[in-house]
Amino acid sequence: MVLTCTAAATTKPLPIILLRGLSREQAHWGDFIGQLQRAVVNPVLALDLPGVGQALNESSPASIAQMVSLLRQRLTRQQGPYHLLAMSLGAMVAIEWAAQYPQEINSLLLINTSAAGLTPFYQRLKWQSYPLVVQALFASVQKREQLILQLTANNVRLRQLQLPDWQHIALTRPVRKLDVLRQLLAASRFRLPQQPACPILLLASRADRLVDWQASQRMADLWQVPLLLHSCAGHDLALDAPDWLLQQVVPFYLQQNGAASSGQLPST
Repeated sequence: MVLTCTAAATTKPLPIILLRGLSREQAHWGDFIGQLQRAVVNPVLALDLPGVGQALNESSPASIAQMVSLLRQRLTRQQGPYHLLAMSLGAMVAIEWAAQYPQEINSLLLINTSAAGLTPFYQRLKWQSYPLVVQALFASVQKREQLILQLTANNVRLRQLQLPDWQHIALTRPVRKLDVLRQLLAASRFRLPQQPACPILLLASRADRLVDWQASQRMADLWQVPLLLHSCAGHDLALDAPDWLLQQVVPFYLQQNGAASSGQLPST
């Protein structure tokens, strides 16, 4: 059985909602939000998962479905349906959202994500990253952000330039360790629901040192949807390869906008 997403009843471009990954907030998108907004006519909105950023006062659930519920409660002022552009843990939330509330989601653009039962645990979180992940959990704020950048970005120069900003974010809006552990637990439990029928595009990095790109490949094979691969960027495509990311994202949304104006959902 395939769930059906509802096409927009109007030609007005639908909002694009951005969701980040484990322990990351909307500020970690950096310049990408503005770059995307300048490149598309759709409104662009970044939402924070419970326990981080503007949702720091919320306790993170240990369930992806409960994260969806909390996010929906914060969208009372922004009428849907929506496009979801989401990375890693955020992409799991996006998939669950489209599965539970297909009438609210018009498309999914998913970056470097995975699911239990589809990919072995040592590919969902690459075994080579385990020592740095554990070290990051117990490190000082400054050292933790350095380790996270080391895990998620392959461009050494960009890591050095970004580190002060990420350390400032972490010191200004510190994420509770318990919330990080709950996010990890939620991610470990996540299994793919029935495939939403809305357009889906997967993006992944062959050189991702945190999540094996084959996790995205298996999802693409199962769902028979496109997967586009970057050859050398790290897990954080928005930081490591923003120009390439925009080159994939913008045509996808132009296609969705064209389909909305004709009252049709494009096939993937």
